[in-house]
Parts: sequence; C-alpha cells; structure tokens
Amino acid sequence: MEKRTRVAVVVLGDIGRSPRMQYHALSLAREAHFEVDIVAAGGSEPHTAVLMNEHIHIHEMASVRLSGLSKISTAIALLIKAIVQFVLLIWYLCFKIPHPDAFLVQNPPSVPTLAAVKLASWLGRCGFVIDWHNFGYTLLGMSHGRNRVIVKLYCCFEKYFGKTADGSLCVTKAMQHELEQNWGVKASVLYDQPSEFFHPASLKEMHELFCRLHRSICDPHGFNDFVISGNDSLNVGVRDPSCTTFSTKDTDNVFLKANRPALVVSSTSWTPDEDFSLLLEAAVFYDRRVAAVLDEGDSIDEKKLWIDMNNGKQYLYPRLLFIITGKGPEKKNYEEKIKKLKLRRVAFRTMWLSAEDYPVLLGSADLGISLHTSSSGLDLPMKVVDMFGCGVPVCAVSYSCIEELVKNGENGLLFSSSSELADQLMMLFKGFPDNCDKLKALRGGALATGSSSAWSTEWEKQALPVIHEVISRKRRSNRR
Repeated sequence: MEKRTRVAVVVLGDIGRSPRMQYHALSLAREAHFEVDIVAAGGSEPHTAVLMNEHIHIHEMASVRLSGLSKISTAIALLIKAIVQFVLLIWYLCFKIPHPDAFLVQNPPSVPTLAAVKLASWLGRCGFVIDWHNFGYTLLGMSHGRNRVIVKLYCCFEKYFGKTADGSLCVTKAMQHELEQNWGVKASVLYDQPSEFFHPASLKEMHELFCRLHRSICDPHGFNDFVISGNDSLNVGVRDPSCTTFSTKDTDNVFLKANRPALVVSSTSWTPDEDFSLLLEAAVFYDRRVAAVLDEGDSIDEKKLWIDMNNGKQYLYPRLLFIITGKGPEKKNYEEKIKKLKLRRVAFRTMWLSAEDYPVLLGSADLGISLHTSSSGLDLPMKVVDMFGCGVPVCAVSYSCIEELVKNGENGLLFSSSSELADQLMMLFKGFPDNCDKLKALRGGALATGSSSAWSTEWEKQALPVIHEVISRKRRSNRR
C-alpha cells in the first residue's frame, strides 16, 4: 500500500479557536487524502469532525506560562517567552511528530513560529507553506504602538521569514497585493468560506439549543433585564422544556413566539481590534429611541410599540437580546459595563459555546454584528463568513477591505458609529417579526453569499495546488 503524503498543520495557539486551520486539516484529510498532524496549544476543543477523523492526529503542546515575567521589562519578557516557545516547537516539529512532507503554518503569531517552522523544514528537507491571516507586527503595534523598536523588529522578523516560505496563502486580495508589492511574497487568495457545519437552523434545532442555553439566558449571574424580570411574559420556568424565551413546543411541532425578542449575535475575541463599546452605545440609543416612540404614542401596549400612525401603518419594534460569544482579555471589563446599563428593551448575554452549538446559534439568529476592524486593515472577519453560511445578514464596522465580503445593502450593512448602528437596528427591526422587509431582503442576500461557494470547493481550487506544488518541488529537489 502506498504511503500517504503527510502534512503538519502548525498553530501557536488554541486550535479550538482557529476554525480556518481546522478546515485546512479536514480538507487535507478528506479532499487530498493526506495524513495530518496538528501541532497546537491546548485550550478549547476542536470540532467533533476533526477529533473523529482517523487521519487527523492532534499533538497538544503545553502552554508557556513563565512566572515572574511581569516583574521584568516587556521586551525581555517577550524575548524569554519566544525562546521557550521556539525550543518547544522545534522539539515537537522535529522529534515528536512523524516526518511530514510539508508544514502549513498559521501566521500570526509570527514570533517564534515562522523561524521554528523554517528551521524544521530545512532540517527535514520538506515544504514550508504560510497561511497569512493577518500581520503579527500590526497586532503587536495595537498594544505597544507602531513606532516602538520591538514592533519594528517584529516586522523585520516577519518579513524576512515570510519570504523564505515555499508557498503562501492569504485571506484577501488587499493582503495579496500588500504581500507582493511590499514584502516580495506571492500568495494565492483563499477566501474564508462557511464549512458544512454552518447553515440555517431548523425549528427543532433552535428549540433544543434554547433549552440547553436556558440557564445562561434566563438566570445569568449579576444581570437584571427584561428576560429575567418576574413580571415579563418572556420569562419561562426552568422545569418546562416545552417553552423557551423564543419558542414553544407541542406534541409534534415547534413554534416561534410572536412576541419573542429579536436575537442578535456577535462573536468576539474581546481584544482591542474590536471596539465593543460601539455596540453598547448603540444598544443604549436603541433603547432610548424606542422609549421616545412609546412616550409619543397614545395608550400603547408596552409590548407593541406602534409608529407611522399618520399613514395608517403599524410597525412593531421588538426587544433585542444580544448573545455575545467568545473568550478574551477584555471580557470581564465589558461584562461589568453591561451590568451597569439600565435598559428596558435590550438585554446582553455573554457565553462560550461548544463547536457544535455555535453554528446552531448563528443559524437561529435574526441579525449578526461584526465589530472587527483589523489591525492591518487587510484581513476579514471569519465570523461574518459563518453568519452568511447560516443565512444571517450582518451589520459590520466599515474599514478598508470589508467590502470584499460585506456588500452594503445586499447581504448586510456597514456602519462607522454607534449612532449609525442604532439607526440600522431601528430600520431593520421595524415591523419584526413579520413585516421587516429590509431584514428579509438582506437575509436573502446573506443566504446567496453563504451558498455561493463551499470551503471544500475553494480549497481544492486555491490551496491544494499550492500545497501540491510545494511538496512536488521539494521531492524533486531531494532526489538530486
């Protein structure tokens, strides 16, 4: 039996929070029929499809946490950590895993990953492919300042080792242009595409998810809002599995409640490149503007806020439930800010979902929010790709290359301020759930975008030729 080609997928981070690299691993195993070794740090569990694939082998590195680093200068601390990570990577790449035909490495982080993989590929005489998600030096510059010496050194390191790769992939045309013009790197564009896990959820899937999330939604610690108000009809008993905040179930069928809140979903890494305060301010604006409409009305039911009385039309402004998923350093800070907001018609929940539940949540949402702005201005938020796969339209912060993904007015809307986002929420949810025509039109555009091309199709067209060429070239070179 012919020996299968072997590729090592390298992530100096949590593989469970690196969906694109998980998709690479699955495609290498399924479409290319390779053996795949994932070398990554521990943390969140990857998708079941990755864990269950017999041709994918996960090698979990220990996380590097050196006590006492906080007592010395930042530069020295980063240098010591990088050296330890470099040694650990070399140990795994050269000795712990079977010899691969090529390495496929995620960038960033660049230090020490690119140097370690370059050395391992040179020693093993195998291929070296970089998948450029962003630039590491721009991420470092967000926390240290672009003009700091350490950031400039990081940039030089990233450029030098980036040019030594045998092949490159990247996530946007804008990044492809930057790499070619200013870095001397030729990269093929592999746009993120939704995997098969992301699709509109069925009513049954929605109801079962809302039942699983009942405690997180209806009994969160420290929150006080319309969902958990004792007098609110949306509050449902923990012991009644036939009724959730959004849905009810009889013997055979599931129904969405007519007076349910609109479900708005966002995922975030709670880092400085996503200004979450924009969303909090927009929520406050929405709450106040709906209250103003209510105050101007005459004998208006608290649950039905009617407007446009002059021309005889009646539209409903719903309550909004924002579910924010993700982990990161700024999470607790923003949770405290949320608890201090006194909103009557808006509620927030923060949570971390399993790889199986997250697609169902997106597939159940009425709208997605992206606060990603990109440290380089050259990458795209994968969360939006996943939302489109689920047929969920998106309101996204506008920046340089976002229109490669979000077509304003077709599959989503772009905003530049919290006030503009609040305007969009008012416009999209006017008439919810049955008479919000603009939201329905955008949903159609999102579905069309999400179904236009599958990850596996694009991967076979853009990524597989690069990997095949790198492996073939190395094998020819090794035979000389």
